[in-house]
Amino acid sequence: MSVARVAVGTVELHLPDVGSLKGKRHVLKGLKDKLRRRFEVSVAEVDDQDMWQRATLAVAYVSGSSRHANEVISKALDFIEDNVDGYVTNIETEIW
Repeated sequence: MSVARVAVGTVELHLPDVGSLKGKRHVLKGLKDKLRRRFEVSVAEVDDQDMWQRATLAVAYVSGSSRHANEVISKALDFIEDNVDGYVTNIETEIW
């Protein structure tokens, strides 16, 4: 029996062009939908929900291989950096 490995990436974002919580939800919804479709990951906003220009997203992936899980999360986090209308201020990755 193989052991499932879970990789979780957390990314903190600064969204300087967002002027309301509605605008923030719009930006994040598009980004989260693209991540789910492209990488088959789970993604959720996990902190800073009440702040207009800040967001913290967690991206998770489950695999039989820790190497594969880490690779998928790394690519997803790179995708966020390349496609967010703002700036990444912090990234952390954990594997269990």
